This record gives sequence, C-alpha cells and structure tokens, in this order.
Amino acid sequence: MSEVKSKYQKFRKQAYIIIYGTNTVSGKLFDLILLGLILLSVFLTMMETVAGFEAKFHDERIIIEWVITIFFTIEYILRIITINKPIKYIFSFYGIIDLIATLPMYIAQIFAGSGILSIVRALRLLRLFKILNHPKFSGQSNQLKDALIASRGKIIVFIYFVLISTILIGSVMYVVEGKENGFTSIPTSIYWTIVTLTTVGYGDISPVTPLGQFLASFVMILGYGIIAVPTGIVSAEIAKQGNEKEKDNSDESCTDCGAKNQTKNANYCYNCGNHLLND
Repeated sequence: MSEVKSKYQKFRKQAYIIIYGTNTVSGKLFDLILLGLILLSVFLTMMETVAGFEAKFHDERIIIEWVITIFFTIEYILRIITINKPIKYIFSFYGIIDLIATLPMYIAQIFAGSGILSIVRALRLLRLFKILNHPKFSGQSNQLKDALIASRGKIIVFIYFVLISTILIGSVMYVVEGKENGFTSIPTSIYWTIVTLTTVGYGDISPVTPLGQFLASFVMILGYGIIAVPTGIVSAEIAKQGNEKEKDNSDESCTDCGAKNQTKNANYCYNCGNHLLND
C-alpha cells in the first residue's frame, strides 16, 4: 500500500512539474503543445462554418476535435489532482475557462450544433502570458494595467459624455430627418449616430436634408476627436508611470546580461538574477 502511495505521490510531483512548471523545459514544452492544440481547435471550429471544407473534411475534423477534447479532459483532471488546493483552482478564472474548454464536444452529443462553442477555447490562449513570464513582458503588462486603472475615472466620464451626446444627437436627427428618410425611431437614429461617430459609416442610413447633412458632418468631425481622447488619456498615464519608474531606477547595468536601469539598491538583476555589485 505504501509503495502504491509513493508511486502516486511521485506521479503527482512529475505531473505538477510538467503542467504548472512554466520555468522548466518540460513545462514550457507542455504549454506550447497546449497552445498549439488550442489554436488548432479554434481553427477547426471556424472552418466548420465553411461549407466546402466541412463537406470534405467533416469526419477528420470530428476525430481531431475528440482527440483535443480528450487531451483537455485529462489535462483538467491532472490539474485538479496535482495541486494541494484543487477547489481554489476549480473556481479560479483559469479553472473555469479550462472546464468550459472541455465541454463543447460532450454537450454536442446532447444538443446538436453546440460544438461551435469550441470557439471559447480561444480564451485559453490567455495562458500565453504565463508562458512569457519574463521580467520585461511582466513589467510592460503591469505598466499598461496600472495605466488603465489610473485612467478608469477619466475614461468612464468620457464614455458617459459620449453616451449622452449620442442620445441628444440621435434625437435631433430623428426630428430633422424623420421616418421618410430612414430615421424611423430615436433608437435607430442613435444607432446611426454611433456608427457615424465611430467613423464606421455603414451607409444603410444617411441624412437627406441640408440641416441633417450639416449635423452629420459635425458628428463625423467630432468622431475623429473622440477616438483620439481615450488614447491620449492612457498614453499620458503610461508616460507618467514611465517617468516615475526612471526615477526609481539607477544608471547601473548588469555585468552578466547587460540589462540597464536596475532598481536602486537592488542586490540582483531584474533580468537574469545575477548579483549586482552595489557601491
């Protein structure tokens, strides 16, 4: 009995290193294989909607999808049994995504046509950020995240302003153009305003009266300015955080990898972990 338990513990340890060890060779290889299967599954799901491809390769697609599904199922089970707190993983963001990724083919056996839900497996590509767990990538992603968080108040106010503007402009266009020119209701007019303001311009509705065309021209010009505002807000925050980070960094470079702008009073390089020769 103890021998069986010992083998099981050894298996758990090896499986854990492979599945969760993003810094090990086997772990990185496993993650790359996993990402490849996810991309293949998403590709097959998209091609399922192409009549010519589906008619020619239907059976092959089903076989590959089942192979991928079984792989994901085994992987999901191994993720649960190899960690000390499986409940925490099951109800985590990645745990829920991993579970959803295994279900489409099983659900398709009960509800026809639900296999198209396999497209949700694209969410598993978020694991790419865990594979690219390099200080440079982590630093840049954290900087962007902090900039977005710092900008959220301004962006919310901006979106609120845009929302009120589209309602007002849409209502005016409904009164000016009327039902005979395609503006059959205020919601339809608001739809036209949003399409025009975002410079998409589908062309399914267009003003005919001179006043309506003048207002449309104003909305088009306003659209270019509106698009630039959120970009400017976030860019300003990124630049601000970049300047603050430079203040916290020294001019010292790592003697091993050459990485510059080391953190002041740091003992080890942020890039390679080499011991720094502080004064």
